Amino acid sequence: MDTIEKLKILSEDSRYDMACACGSSDDDRRKRGLDGKWLYPVTLPNGGYSILLKTLLSNACSNDCKYCPIRSDANLPRCTLKPEETANLFMDYVKKKKVFGLFLSSGIINNPDYIMDKINAVSRLLRYKHGYKGYIHLKIIPGASDAAIEDTLALASAVSLNIETPGKERFDLLSNKKNYINDIIRPIKLISKLTSEGGRFSRVKSTTQFIVGASNETDSEIIKYMLGLYKKLNFQRVYFSAYQKGLGHHTIPGEQKTDSTPEQTFMREHRLYQVDYLIRKYGFSGEDIILDKSGNLELDKDPKEIWADRHTEFYPVRINKADKRTLLRVPGLGPATVDIILKTRLRGSIAHFEDLGIKGKRLENVKKHAIIA
Repeated sequence: MDTIEKLKILSEDSRYDMACACGSSDDDRRKRGLDGKWLYPVTLPNGGYSILLKTLLSNACSNDCKYCPIRSDANLPRCTLKPEETANLFMDYVKKKKVFGLFLSSGIINNPDYIMDKINAVSRLLRYKHGYKGYIHLKIIPGASDAAIEDTLALASAVSLNIETPGKERFDLLSNKKNYINDIIRPIKLISKLTSEGGRFSRVKSTTQFIVGASNETDSEIIKYMLGLYKKLNFQRVYFSAYQKGLGHHTIPGEQKTDSTPEQTFMREHRLYQVDYLIRKYGFSGEDIILDKSGNLELDKDPKEIWADRHTEFYPVRINKADKRTLLRVPGLGPATVDIILKTRLRGSIAHFEDLGIKGKRLENVKKHAIIA
């Protein structure tokens, strides 16, 4: 295969890893390029969006992860990009102003440090041979050594290592080869130590991802681990990827969710993203997230609206007097609209809900829970 043919295959196989794009709006949802590559928008430091080239270095893999479409026993065409051709290809896109940055991951060839050396070689070529100073997001391969991780952090703008499941018991259902404590938790703790405030690589952002629905886990378990990743380990973002049964070898012992439809699994992913936003952007705590008796989020209702339904004494909120934290509890009001409210109030009172620039169902929801006063 030539380089472009390999890129089409490897970029396609990289699309299951969401740990670099949230997809919460049309602006930051992945898009397919005409040449077959997946392009991922990235928020720029000065606002706006640009495009991230996302690919695997290789889709050959020695691991047996049951959810993964490129696991070792999967029947698919395998190929590998060399570090030099990857760097040259990326710089060609940069010079043509087609991309803003790079997200590079890989299947595991030989052992974790072998492929980490290849991933880091691409970044080293970009930084030192081509003089590229832009955005590079590198995947930390599970089981990578401390030295390999430190080398990656010295080269990257951002890194990610997927936690995959909430806890060893769930993880062991998905792989017979990987060790949760050594291959996942150890490197996550090291990344946290080195990228936290005061660490050697505090400039580097760190993210991770859960595979949702592959290991019988509950939303309660995921949320507990998510809170730990934010509050104890100082990760910047947690992502969620709905498990798609047709892509993996779904023989999970004791599976309880065989009746879940793909639509339900994707809605579950969506609800977890909503919870993530409530915790990161809206000032909600873990105790504010209301779950059903089985420890899962309701699929048919926004978790913010469920909180509002359970706390009717909190409403109506006074738009012209409430503080930011209180305004963010109003269904239909998000951080951007709340900022508009606070800025408008500096100039005078808000006279009408319509002045906030919201309409439709959002406006109806606000009017149910707030008053102009």
